[in-house]
Amino acid sequence: MSGKQELVGRVQEQKILEKAYNSEQAEFIAIYGRRRVGKTFLVRQYFTENQSMIKKGASFFYVTGTKDASLQDQIANFTQEIGNTFYSGAPLEVKSNWRDTLQTLTQAIKNTPAKKRIILFFDEFPWLVTRNSNLLQTLEYYWNHHWSRDSRIKLIICGSSAGWILKNVVNNKGGLYNRVTRTLHLQPFNLQETQEYLSSLKIKLNQQQIAHLYMVLGGIPFYLSQIEPGLSAIQNVEKLAFKDSGFLIKEFPNLYATLFEESQTHIDLTRLISQYPYGIGQEEITRKLSYLSSGGRIVEWLSDLENAGFILRVKPFLHKKKGIYYKLIDEYSLFYFKWLEPIKDSLLEKGMRAGYWENLQNTPAWNSWVGYAFESLCYKHIPQISHGLRLSPTAIPYAWRYAPSKKDDGEPDQGAQIDLLFDRDDDAITICEIKYTQSPFAIDKRYSEQLNQKLKVFKAVTKSKKQLFLSLISASGVKKTIYSEEMLASSIALDALFNKTPTS
Repeated sequence: MSGKQELVGRVQEQKILEKAYNSEQAEFIAIYGRRRVGKTFLVRQYFTENQSMIKKGASFFYVTGTKDASLQDQIANFTQEIGNTFYSGAPLEVKSNWRDTLQTLTQAIKNTPAKKRIILFFDEFPWLVTRNSNLLQTLEYYWNHHWSRDSRIKLIICGSSAGWILKNVVNNKGGLYNRVTRTLHLQPFNLQETQEYLSSLKIKLNQQQIAHLYMVLGGIPFYLSQIEPGLSAIQNVEKLAFKDSGFLIKEFPNLYATLFEESQTHIDLTRLISQYPYGIGQEEITRKLSYLSSGGRIVEWLSDLENAGFILRVKPFLHKKKGIYYKLIDEYSLFYFKWLEPIKDSLLEKGMRAGYWENLQNTPAWNSWVGYAFESLCYKHIPQISHGLRLSPTAIPYAWRYAPSKKDDGEPDQGAQIDLLFDRDDDAITICEIKYTQSPFAIDKRYSEQLNQKLKVFKAVTKSKKQLFLSLISASGVKKTIYSEEMLASSIALDALFNKTPTS
């Protein structure tokens, strides 16, 4: 996201920046979110292209860390930006350490007119903090002893490595403890924002086409900026993924390498989780990847992936302590593992024949993938689903599954999986089925029997006395049958997921 693109969506995020800017005290803002989600674009566009900000005439100091650069290179870049921002581009002496460098910045701030507010934007901050650089400790000192006492200063620390920002800045146990005044976790676009963003690029696609793209790219603005006007979703995926040097082929190793220091470990974990559409527990992960368990850091790595928005930690209904499991919800990673990695070293390198992606549509493998991808999409639109089903905002979403170990104690001998349920405060539970089909989904006799069996197992295992209501989330709506009339309390189609919720 660069150039003169307009700032689409991000309404709540802009409000946070506005409140921080107008605050009569120094502000310390931590921003994090995965690579390509638009963190830099949001901050720079808001403070440098926003006309109301320009009229206020704030000094905007922007520096970004460089991955794997030396300490001296990082300091040299930082010093150059001090000269550009505060001294009309005059060259400054490059110091040998961060203490002297931040002192140079502090002196520049002191020389700035008293009524002029100052935005200090340190982008990709984890890359600035090179090994043994003491930048974090030096920042602690200058914030606590100088900058926090100057109400003009608005310090923004930003990074793609969510885990690093959370551990070292937001939840810092040292000199920065409890110093962050505002935290902003920049999320991918939802479907409605994706539609708005594509429209701003003069790309006119219907909701089915946008959903198709979303299940491949997610709501990542930079990925969506690669979409070509005038092409269908299938044609765009073909161009981005199944052509020589396609963007989606080259992006994968860069994505993980920029987010995680031990990127191959995180890739191995994500690949394993992708193989379990219904989720996988931590103990099973440890068994499957035993070579990772010796250091006892699997919880930390899983937390990294969760903070980055790649996986979802699912707490089952009734809060079973040992029931937590993980699902892959990053659309691009799921697409890559399913379709690109298996052919990357053979077909892709030799060149694909035209129409490869189109010819895969409605094959058993494609139907399996699209069902998983659509379920992931639904997990990211829980507020829209709840609103579409006319549930109270207090209804709590859960997933649920049961796998019998043996037939005894009166427990059912058949397992059951519930995609999504809402535990309501009116003595009822709404159980949701999620289905992706190209045409309206029809409930026939066989499927109705499966649903009844699922409800029966749920009642027997949970021993819940609450009223159960069955709802269907179907991409193409529901075809009326005698079974749908009998079983469904409600249903929603894809358009409900594009709606703005009352709080957005």
